[in-house]
Amino acid sequence: MFEGRRILVTGGTGSWGHELVRQLLPLNPAEIIVFSRNESSQVAMSRSFKDERISYFIGDVRDREALSKACQGVDFLFHLAALKHVPVCEIQPYEALKTNVLGTQNVIEAAIENRVSRVINISTDKAANPSNFYGMTKAIGEKLIVYANLLKTDTKFVCIRGGNVLGTNGSVIHLFMNQIANMEKVNLTHRDMTRFFLTLQDAIRLLFKATEESVGGEIFVMKMPTCRIEDLANVLMEAMGKHVDIVETGVRPGEKLHEILLTEYESQTTVEYDDQYLVILPTLEIEGLRERYGSHLPVAFNSFSSSKSLMSKEEIRDMLVRGGFLQ
Repeated sequence: MFEGRRILVTGGTGSWGHELVRQLLPLNPAEIIVFSRNESSQVAMSRSFKDERISYFIGDVRDREALSKACQGVDFLFHLAALKHVPVCEIQPYEALKTNVLGTQNVIEAAIENRVSRVINISTDKAANPSNFYGMTKAIGEKLIVYANLLKTDTKFVCIRGGNVLGTNGSVIHLFMNQIANMEKVNLTHRDMTRFFLTLQDAIRLLFKATEESVGGEIFVMKMPTCRIEDLANVLMEAMGKHVDIVETGVRPGEKLHEILLTEYESQTTVEYDDQYLVILPTLEIEGLRERYGSHLPVAFNSFSSSKSLMSKEEIRDMLVRGGFLQ
């Protein structure tokens, strides 16, 4: 699918972008354009990959003109750029709005203008029944991407919705390991807090699945394992051979105890795609969607919460080994 194609990745110097580029290169694309606003990160990435098929474009998704230039001749666009830290977006909502909402609108318009074949938008479980400003902006971004399929253009738009990706910038894994090693304690906002987790490899597999099999207008969701954050901290302590105190610091503004992957409302239009993926269909009538998923069974549950089917400590350890954090 990607052989000989030109691919643009917004926010491409982040953890998702690194892994996406790493997995795209063996698929023989003609060019991968890494679009981001951080010059130093682009230089570091270019030294890491050293591949002439990768080009770098400094720009911000808030800048419609820069995006349009970067989109010229592009076949696939992966929209990864976002402000994503919940506390940051709570105290600087205007900045989150400009990047996550207006930036997504700019991506849509630039892609349509340049006849990009397909746009894949990366969203988050926090967009489902959002309790914080970050989740609200990503929920609006999802709506914009779905709606873009009604504009009668040659570009198709699809979303994927993921949970916490192991090892991304600011990941709780790195935070806990640093605290265990250097601070003699682990700061935990609440002992009952749970989250969805997936490895970077699984996240990119979800991206490719949506790219290859979508019609346009769907939200692809991976059935991700769930984890109690306190159990994660204990597994890391056991693996590092160092037991330290766990200190509860209190739930931060906008933070949930448990996340959900889809809401009760969304479950009414969600189908079981296969044993690994769900597809949320929009209530909007988009050509080809009903026919494409008419043979798939609707889900048999009302919502998908991180408080259910929690991993055991052994399963958490296995996940960390697969993610490359433990031997």
